[in-house]
Amino acid sequence: MITSSARLTTEIRNRFAHVDECPFSGPRVFFENAGGALTLKSVVETSTKFAAIPDNQGRDNPASTALSDVIKRAKADMAMFFNAPSGHFFVGESGTELSFRLIRTAIMGSLSDGSVIGSSVEHPASRSAALHWAEIAGKPYINVPHDDETGQVSAKAYAKHMTPDVRVATILHTSPVTGIANDVAAISTAIRAVAPDAFIFVDGIQHASHGRIDIASYDIDGYVVSPYKVFSRHGYGVAWVSDRLTALPIETLKNGPEGNWEMGTRDTGAYATFSDVVRYFEWLGAQVSDATDPRAKIEAAGKAIHDHEHALTDAMLHGIGNLPGLANLSGVTILGGSENPNREGLVCFALNTVPAAEIVDKLNRQGIRTHIRRADHYSGNILTPLGLTAAVRVSLCHYNTLDEVRSLLAAMKSIAG
Repeated sequence: MITSSARLTTEIRNRFAHVDECPFSGPRVFFENAGGALTLKSVVETSTKFAAIPDNQGRDNPASTALSDVIKRAKADMAMFFNAPSGHFFVGESGTELSFRLIRTAIMGSLSDGSVIGSSVEHPASRSAALHWAEIAGKPYINVPHDDETGQVSAKAYAKHMTPDVRVATILHTSPVTGIANDVAAISTAIRAVAPDAFIFVDGIQHASHGRIDIASYDIDGYVVSPYKVFSRHGYGVAWVSDRLTALPIETLKNGPEGNWEMGTRDTGAYATFSDVVRYFEWLGAQVSDATDPRAKIEAAGKAIHDHEHALTDAMLHGIGNLPGLANLSGVTILGGSENPNREGLVCFALNTVPAAEIVDKLNRQGIRTHIRRADHYSGNILTPLGLTAAVRVSLCHYNTLDEVRSLLAAMKSIAG
């Protein structure tokens, strides 16, 4: 277990850049992982290496061949990491850009009649794309309301609003506002029970850093992540698409390779840095289990990450020693509830006695990096129904420690007092 091994905690933290200090402000606790996780040192080295190579893929020279091999190997690593034995992987500008592209392809390429369904819990990356392209295609958009108290949407809620003419459905895996995960497999089953041929897209951007992605069990057609939220770097997103989605009319070069989602010359460094992420999960899995198979190591890492983050969020909510937890503070609202078993490494809260902006500022002055979520186009769908104009998001990853949680709780005891 990560929480019980000081040695393993040290080894984990040593693999990340700027784990305990900001290059601009100095020492700090990083609880802003939902805005972008820490970066693996190996990713920094790989980025530098490939940024210096002038060659492109598809040329008749050793460097070009080597770059093509790196991309091929990275796609195999992605297939293993996501557990996707079929379909295609490719990179794009960002997770949001890829979400728009996949949803556009599904809506515009599916049968011209019918409707599009999605949930009010979703991030604008998928919800805006679905609303935009549904309107252009003349397909009604069906909104599935989420549960304000739990911050989730259930398979039962989707089933209640499903119709046989649904052509495209979108699902959020984990909310970047509440930190609460939705049951993708169950929701997908509910969708296909009524509309078996619907194209199903999943936003996995917030979920990815917490491990346990299993596309083979979801029965879906698209899954997107933003690698800067899963220990890689900014500047690219990763998409998986099913063979049936690829069979639709996709945007590609005239007379070019059939079924090619890749537009222009690939950034080999982007692919290579995702391989670094996969290698890290394999390494971690080997530290916390006796697994020898690479996929089994990744699954073991995901379980260890989940268990460690659960211990941290439980301490954050309910306290450590004589330090009260966030749920114990007077006048507090915990988004998603303080006992939600589907929480993934994130606690979002508000106090009716101290404004969220003031809390974030005071924590920042004490070297604790958090983030404010406002009732804007990003988070209004979650905050406004709760009567909140803003909330404080404390997001962590498996490299965070109980000592860092203690620092947060000590600071909050003073602020709330």
